[in-house]
Amino acid sequence: MAESGRKPARSRSAAKKSLAGRPAANGASVAPATEVPSTEGNASSADIAALARRAAELCAEYRANDVVMLNLRGVTDMTDFFIVASGTSDTHVRSVGEHVVEEMRKSGARAHHVEGLTQGRWVLLDFVDFVVHLFHPTLREFYQLERLWSDAEVIPIAVQGAGA
Repeated sequence: MAESGRKPARSRSAAKKSLAGRPAANGASVAPATEVPSTEGNASSADIAALARRAAELCAEYRANDVVMLNLRGVTDMTDFFIVASGTSDTHVRSVGEHVVEEMRKSGARAHHVEGLTQGRWVLLDFVDFVVHLFHPTLREFYQLERLWSDAEVIPIAVQGAGA
């Protein structure tokens, strides 16, 4: 029987390991910015937390509502952190998602998987060590991720700016 050409499924730990030493799309090495460490390679626990916090701050920069960072270490092996935020409309959710992807890319952290960006109802940005969930308000209320993961520690996010 001929093979279908599909790649075998990988575990999250295999995905984490596969990021090590991966060059950028243009073939050049990705050098992380000094203020934000990269998720590529063997990032320390503090580096991962700093990147997750940066992603949460980027959400707040674009005026996402109710930005929450959940520490999932010790709760699940799936990922280390969830960032949950809401936009005010589909367009706002999309723009916050695009902003986070672009700014994290500039810092050397690339999203491993992106879902929902074209619709803007629930955008999922998977950076392997942390996942950003951006919701339209009605969907956030419906799915209640914070309640679902209520065992996780909530990490406060400092919101900066005049409108905060």
